[in-house]
Order: sequence, then C-alpha cells, then structure tokens
Amino acid sequence: MSTLVIAMVGPATSVQDAGRYGAQRYGMTPSGAMDPLALAVANCLVGNPLFSAAIEIGPLGATFSARDGAVRIALAGAQRSAKVGQDSIALHESFILAEGDSLTLGATRDGVFSYLAIEGGGVKGEPTFGSLSVNARAGLGSPYPRPLQVGDELQVPTASLANEHAIIVPARPEGPIRVVLGPQDDEFDDDIVQLFLRSEWKISGTSDRMGYRLEGPAKILHRYGHNVVSDGTVNGSIQVPGSGQPIVLMPDRGTSGGYPKIATVISADLGRFAQIPAGRGLRFKAVSMQEAQAAARAMAALLRDLPNRLREPSGLALDIEALQNANVAGVAVNAIDAGTWQSEPSPDHQP
Repeated sequence: MSTLVIAMVGPATSVQDAGRYGAQRYGMTPSGAMDPLALAVANCLVGNPLFSAAIEIGPLGATFSARDGAVRIALAGAQRSAKVGQDSIALHESFILAEGDSLTLGATRDGVFSYLAIEGGGVKGEPTFGSLSVNARAGLGSPYPRPLQVGDELQVPTASLANEHAIIVPARPEGPIRVVLGPQDDEFDDDIVQLFLRSEWKISGTSDRMGYRLEGPAKILHRYGHNVVSDGTVNGSIQVPGSGQPIVLMPDRGTSGGYPKIATVISADLGRFAQIPAGRGLRFKAVSMQEAQAAARAMAALLRDLPNRLREPSGLALDIEALQNANVAGVAVNAIDAGTWQSEPSPDHQP
C-alpha cells in the first residue's frame, strides 16, 4: 500500500462517491458528488467502478504528495492548473504520482469542483449505508467524517503496471438550466412563475453543499404564505423561503422541508448547475417531464459509454496558464488592417 498525504487544501475538499441511498426515510441525507459525471470520468480513467469514492476538490488550490510508493491518479471536472514539479498535468488523463512527488493544483478558472480518483477501487474507508460520502453537519463519512485537512493521510493501493488512459468527454450543453415546474408551483401566481423563469439569477457566495442560494432582481412572492406541510425533497428542489430568494437544494440537503418548491432542476443538469461559480449569471428554462426523462436517459447512456471513450494519452500536456499569457498573435493587432499584419520582409527590403 501507498499513502496519499494532504499537504495543502482548501475548506471545501472532501471524500465523495455516488451518495448513500435507502435511508432518507430515516432523515439521513444522501450526500455524494456535486458533479457525478466528473466523478465518473475520473474513476473511469484509473479503471475504477464509475462512482467509487474519490476526492472532491473545491475551488481553492490543493497539494497531494505520494509516500511509501507510487500512486496512479486522474483529475476531472473544473479547469485549473495542475503540476508535478515544473511539469503540467493534463485534465482527463491518468498518470502516476511517483513516491516523493507532489501534485499541486491551482484555484479553479472555470467551474467549482474537481475530482481526484485513485486507482485500485478509490478511497478506502468504512461505509455508512453503503457510502463513504462526507456530510460534515451530520458527522458522516470515511475515512474522515469531515472535510480533508492538512496532514490527513489516505491509504491507497500502490500503482499497478497498467497503461495510462485519456478520455474525450462531450461538451456539456450551454444555455439555461432546465427545470420541471412544481411540485408546488401552484403556490405562486402565474406571473411570479414567469418572473422566476425570465430573471437572471446569480449564485450567492454563501452557498454550500447543502444548498445554492440564488440572488435575483426581485422577490418571488408566495400566493398563500411561505409555509407548507413539510414533505420530501430531492437534489435540485428549488425552495422559496420567506425572503423570496430561491434556494436550490444540493446533495447535503435535508430530506424534507416546509417551504414551497417552485421547480426542480432536472437530474441531467444538476452537475452543470453545481459547477456554476458564485457571482456568475444563469437562467432557468421549464421543460416537460418527458424532456427531463429523455435527458436523464441520455446522461445514463453517456455514463455507460465512458469506458468506450478511453484512448491512449497524447503525451502533450498544455500549460493553459502559460498559453493564456502568451502572445500567440505576433504583432498583428487588427484582422482587417493589413498595415498591422506580421509578414516576412522581402529579400530586397532595406531597413
């Protein structure tokens, strides 16, 4: 066995898998990865079952070191710099972190969560209701029932002699986040429902794994008041409390709630929604139940197809940060003004 040491980490990094199910009737929240597709991609790259426990890394940087042997890992999810020493590491490719080496991750540039999967079946621990997923409020999770901290150590299998893999994942759809109205949209006047759908919303900086608070141009007013008889919630339920500012419930949500739910984010868009950074604008679009089910089937088909998308790595790891700072256009500053184009001087040109 080898050891993966947490050398530096932000506050929103924890062990997550598919979540725990079958216990919500007891009030036990499911937890699990905020972006299940990214979790599945990372696990696929190192040969694990798709929803094995991995390290969910929040928007800030982190550093992981290998001790007592090499470790094969893969990174998927939000765009961020990743380096071992001075060598850049590509997203969506497996690689070996040699004994004594450290993987250093920068803050995210686009998105919120990344997933670090570990060859050999993922992070090891003692499951609760079949899951290692951490819920800090409930004190659940393994091997640590809390976010990871500097000095934590994960016992992991030593890297095998298997070949490395890369994967090409289709770009996610752009545009509004799709929702199915209800189950309590009748608690709001029709013009208020349309206001919810027409408005641009932003993720509040106070959001967390329990819920994403939305900030918008106007309050979503209730028809009869903001209390209803408590009933069950699901990932993506959009509650509207008395403040009139909606809250989208995420994997660490409570299993029931007493605020009216104006709509529900469809399961196929939950990962895309979870990756929207605080302060970025977004809109919602109402779709039918049939459209939501078709999207869910398409997502399930994509997950089943991930092993077929594995390829040999290109061997080229681009340093995106350096590329962004490079002048790749030469001295051309205006595409329609030939006087600004860079060109080779003619042989008889006199300086």
